[in-house]
Amino acid sequence: MTVQDIAQDYLKTGKLACLPDGHFIDGRITAASNRKMESFDPGRAEAFAEFSLGTEADMDRAIEAAEKAAKHWRQVAPGERCRILNAVARVLRENADRLSVIEVIDSGKTLAEACGDVQASARLFEYYAGAADKLDGRSVNLGPAYTAFTVREPVGVTGHIIPWNYPTSTFARGVAPALAAGCSVVAKPAETTPFTALVMAELLSEAGVPDGLVNVVTGLGTDVGAKMAQDPRIKQLTFTGSVTTGVDVARMAAPNVTRLTLELGGKSPLIAFEDADPEKVADGAYWAIFSNSGQICSAGSRLIVHKSIRDEVLAILADRARKIKTAHGLTAPDMGAINSDLHLSRIKAHVDAAKARGANILTGGDVTTDVQTGKGWFFQPTIIADLEPDDPAVQEEIFGPVLAVQNFETEEEAVALANGTQFGLVAGVYTNDVGRSMRVAAALDCGQVSVNDYWAGGLELPFGGNKKSGYGREKGWEGLDAYTKVKSITISNAS
Repeated sequence: MTVQDIAQDYLKTGKLACLPDGHFIDGRITAASNRKMESFDPGRAEAFAEFSLGTEADMDRAIEAAEKAAKHWRQVAPGERCRILNAVARVLRENADRLSVIEVIDSGKTLAEACGDVQASARLFEYYAGAADKLDGRSVNLGPAYTAFTVREPVGVTGHIIPWNYPTSTFARGVAPALAAGCSVVAKPAETTPFTALVMAELLSEAGVPDGLVNVVTGLGTDVGAKMAQDPRIKQLTFTGSVTTGVDVARMAAPNVTRLTLELGGKSPLIAFEDADPEKVADGAYWAIFSNSGQICSAGSRLIVHKSIRDEVLAILADRARKIKTAHGLTAPDMGAINSDLHLSRIKAHVDAAKARGANILTGGDVTTDVQTGKGWFFQPTIIADLEPDDPAVQEEIFGPVLAVQNFETEEEAVALANGTQFGLVAGVYTNDVGRSMRVAAALDCGQVSVNDYWAGGLELPFGGNKKSGYGREKGWEGLDAYTKVKSITISNAS
């Protein structure tokens, strides 16, 4: 069946065949307790399946399997790890249609976005397959009396707490480098998006990943997530999510001095200078905030625009925003659903508070539904203009299709506004002045800067934040650092 066939079948029946029922532990879907939780399709606001609520015992079994598998995997030749990871990429592509539809129904995004996520996931496994046999140490010159060198060793069992906004690609960007480095994996997907991680684990097994090397336990963060974070057998913990939950995870992991990678919130600015093309600025801002319904840590949720082009940019952008079609992700809309009713209420609360403060709402500003069905969790594409630096819509992460607009006159003012939040994840700069782009990029306190194309870059570049956006880097060669430890070896050459 093609992706369209699978999508149409679901839209008619409201059901997906052959969804995993249980956890994936030690190479197979395992029987789980009778504790279940409904999984909702955000585009319909209706339950379409149930999944297992794991227990601490389930997580314990998963970590035990991973610990056993790690001892074998670290002895596997790097070239063989390379071969298996390339096989994973191939199998993911062969199953991309089914996986993409599951991603839409799990998360609420559009099918086009989901297809892109699956292809990116396959590419991540290819990228790190190429790294598996290149994790070399270095020779250190201590003079003729000694031979000194370093080696990179796998850390062991790694834990991965997966967010709901990108459940497929975030799973891949942690699991692929961990496996390449010789580590094993225990993953806990978000409660609202449990199925893609389970299906991907099955596909990894089909591709030849040894039993026990990748394990997935579904359930609540307060149960299985907390157990993972507190378990001393977890040697590296990678978390993507909110600042509040990230701080809790760090506290739980601290007694064991567990290594951490935290990718937390963002309030990323797109800075448009007076020499920028207003059409290009508006287009960049459009995709920066309305992709995935704004549910992206690195979304360009602040437009910091020079006063001389402010009116033209906002006129173009507001016109495009008003024309956005929001509907179920499988029906080819411009923008999909909000992931959950709870999160929709949070977005609404932020915008309602801005209205109460007298904010200038250029367009949108309210909850909506799929115009064809009257169902689903949707929020109108929203632009809030002319905000002061201390306004909550500027300072707080809304994590939805809501753009906060600030105005400036000088380069120094633009940089100060851009750096003026507790976050430091991504920034975009729009200017035709190369010198200015370099000065501003150097002055911005964030982990990633793009010039004249907000989403420029790719998985080959490291990704991560400063300040309360977290620490550590994923993707790129730097993404391997979390899963290896360096050992120095010195040999005396004296006879």
